[in-house]
Amino acid sequence: MKSGALLLSEQANWRDYLELCKPNVVALMLLTSLIGMLLASYSLPSWQVLVIGNLGIGLMAASAAVINHVVDKRIDLVMARTRNRPVAQGKVDSMNALIFSFVLGSAGMALLVLFVNSLTAWLTLASLVGYALIYTMYLKRATPQNIVIGGLAGAAPPLLGWTAVTGHVEGDALLLVLIIFAWTPPHFWALAIHRKEEYASVGIPMLPVTHGESYTKLHILLYTLILLVISVFPYLTGMSAEIYLISALLLGARFVQWSVRMLAGNVKHAAIKTFKYSITYLMLLFVALLVDHFAKPYLMAI
Repeated sequence: MKSGALLLSEQANWRDYLELCKPNVVALMLLTSLIGMLLASYSLPSWQVLVIGNLGIGLMAASAAVINHVVDKRIDLVMARTRNRPVAQGKVDSMNALIFSFVLGSAGMALLVLFVNSLTAWLTLASLVGYALIYTMYLKRATPQNIVIGGLAGAAPPLLGWTAVTGHVEGDALLLVLIIFAWTPPHFWALAIHRKEEYASVGIPMLPVTHGESYTKLHILLYTLILLVISVFPYLTGMSAEIYLISALLLGARFVQWSVRMLAGNVKHAAIKTFKYSITYLMLLFVALLVDHFAKPYLMAI
């Protein structure tokens, strides 16, 4: 038995361990974390906060991702999107993956405590526990509202970036969290519709599995409308100005358009196209926030 496990672990290479970290997901999280840092002040943060802060947050996010691979090993083998993951295929032994996760998480926590601040470290740890344990191990299999409740953990990165700079929680930072929190359900439910049969085959109670596609599409539209309203809050509170407002309205209108198309059912593969647009939407929305933030003092001076 030991020799078999050893043989499996020898088949792994650095690419397998990198895949365990879900680098694309972590990269999107770090983008919002970085923007949170830059929005926290009109001056650039120190290199220590920018580099070590994001490194620590990224390592802990990667640690949570590795745990997700281990917990979802059985269902990953069934789903086409995930069946080639390293743990599911046995390239990386579950125990080795957990050790790897512990090393990543410990290193990230140490970096944040020693070189950034304790508040950011503990908030990041809470986000890790929320995603890897509460969502992945319990909520995901317990309720069709899993992604709504568990989405708070994934919405934390801009707050983490903000606290890394300021050392405390502020209202503007919570607005950024609220935007991602509202964005998560329509983003993920669009993918869940596209993969409905796979989720059903492994017994995961995603909304389209338990309540049907029409019900889910309607709620995607409703959440997208809520997101459009929430995305205007930074302008209403004075956090941002017209550059962001125009961008938020245009990007949000496009998101609503995709949601309506999906509900109407007159566009082929609308669900996966909506999912892909949702990623573009979030990236461009936060970039617009950043551009507006640094342009605002110059526009006010004119």
